[in-house]
Amino acid sequence: MQAAMPCFLMGNSPGTMALRGGTDADMAPPLDHTLMSFKPVAEKFGLKFDCQIGRRGYYPKGGGEVFVKVYPVKQVSSVVMMDPGNITRVYGRAFVAGVLPVRICHEMVENCERAIRQDFCDVPVKIEVVKEKNAIGNACGMIVCAETDTGCTFGSSILGKKGKPAHAVGKEAGEGLLNQLCHGGCVDDFVQDQIIIYMALAKGKSCVRCGPLTLHTETAIHIATQLTEAKFTVHKISASQTVIECEGIGLQNPNL
Repeated sequence: MQAAMPCFLMGNSPGTMALRGGTDADMAPPLDHTLMSFKPVAEKFGLKFDCQIGRRGYYPKGGGEVFVKVYPVKQVSSVVMMDPGNITRVYGRAFVAGVLPVRICHEMVENCERAIRQDFCDVPVKIEVVKEKNAIGNACGMIVCAETDTGCTFGSSILGKKGKPAHAVGKEAGEGLLNQLCHGGCVDDFVQDQIIIYMALAKGKSCVRCGPLTLHTETAIHIATQLTEAKFTVHKISASQTVIECEGIGLQNPNL
């Protein structure tokens, strides 16, 4: 999905994908992170896509189905995200699937909220409880996102594991969100590398404040530079904060 979307942007009509596999996997953000954290940032670049989940598929079985439609653009817009702003709300979803009881969700939510309230006691928190009906496998987990008054979004997700109590899953999700917020950037660590290709393709100069550069982002910058010859500059503001600048190539869609 990540690899195909930039290509579909240069088409003459909306491009569609039917994808099968894991929607919620171990060691990777779930599809919900793409929709709740990446998509609002991608829209700033002019990217527009719809995504329908036909069926959830959980690690290790997979078997999920996702249908994506990506709309072409004449040109990708440059983006400046330098002010993280103040947290206005926290929202998310806690889920169980298969034979697992819904009370697990409530325990995850309670402990996630407790962790968040340590630093943000006055921010509204609303986490949806979901018993997945159309899914393959037994699973539980949650995603929680924060939104700011400058339009920044940050996400933290976790998939439960056998033997790991629900309260630990919820606490880890909440603390994970706090970790994404503490560096003072404008995107979370999992969106950071995904926007590099759009910075490279865009017309004009993009500037994004983020946390420490991840290895994924370093790799994305290296590959995007070789593919597009866009000019990237990384400024290390502090041990916990970085600014990525890119003079994009302004690629135009010849089909529009």
